[in-house]
Amino acid sequence: QVQLVESGGGLVQAGDSLRLSCAASGRYATGWFRQAPGKEREFVASISWFGGSTTYADFVKGRFTISRDGAKNTVFLQMNSLKADDTAVYYCAARSAAVTATREGLYDYWGQGTQVTVSS
Repeated sequence: QVQLVESGGGLVQAGDSLRLSCAASGRYATGWFRQAPGKEREFVASISWFGGSTTYADFVKGRFTISRDGAKNTVFLQMNSLKADDTAVYYCAARSAAVTATREGLYDYWGQGTQVTVSS
């Protein structure tokens, strides 16, 4: 069973930055999703097994960066220029495949989520 542990969420002001971390018990293609109150969960970013390929949702391009520390099996989501609309629970997900994916149905394992709140 794969375990994913997210950390790094919190309360920040608009324009601030946060870095989320996802520690996995192995190496997988990994994605970040988010779910705002009253909304469906949506794709944010994904990184391939070896970290050479990344995919982003249009609404985070240029502001968020996904990266991987292979030695520690940890994936990061650096979030800059945060907006109130970025407020959500952020979930880390892993898939038993090497390449990135944007559909949540393609992910096999999920973390419990970490809350990010951005005040305007």
